[in-house]
Amino acid sequence: MKTAKDIALIGIYTALLIGGQFTLSGISGVEIVTVLLLGFAYYFGVVRGLLVANAFSLLRCFIFGFFPTVIILYLVYYNLFVLLFGLLGRRFKRAAKLKIFVVLTLTAALMTVFFTALDDVITPLYYGFSLNAAKAYAVASLVAVIPQTICTLVTVPLILPVLLRLFFKVCPFKTSAICEKNARIEKI
Repeated sequence: MKTAKDIALIGIYTALLIGGQFTLSGISGVEIVTVLLLGFAYYFGVVRGLLVANAFSLLRCFIFGFFPTVIILYLVYYNLFVLLFGLLGRRFKRAAKLKIFVVLTLTAALMTVFFTALDDVITPLYYGFSLNAAKAYAVASLVAVIPQTICTLVTVPLILPVLLRLFFKVCPFKTSAICEKNARIEKI
């Protein structure tokens, strides 16, 4: 981080993720964290994305409770998530074309399934579930992963283009490498 603007951006975006998760927490399978963090990592890069992901993963515990399996899951998953989408942002030069949105949407859906699969490994290992209990836990998680994946397939193509245009228009880093590297958001 180079400036106070970076710190403010990371803090505000972390609060946005926590607020988004809190607001939609009462509706099973509906979440907005995926598209918000995807857009941030894609546009602002891996380093800033990792700072937001880790701050979010730890600070959300003050609202939702400190559960070791959730902390482990979030720290592992969201760091991998940011790394993937931050590198895709670099690879695609932060462009916003239809083909890229299709790739990002499908990748986000796969990552949503991976989140649940990772939870299906971490939680049984942490609590020492028997094999049958671990299988039951995995089957029970299907109730959440199906609507979450559908939600991702809907929210990413609807919200991500708007989010990226917004980032480009109000990029607070006028002298940073982000804006200097022609981070153009092309119209679809």
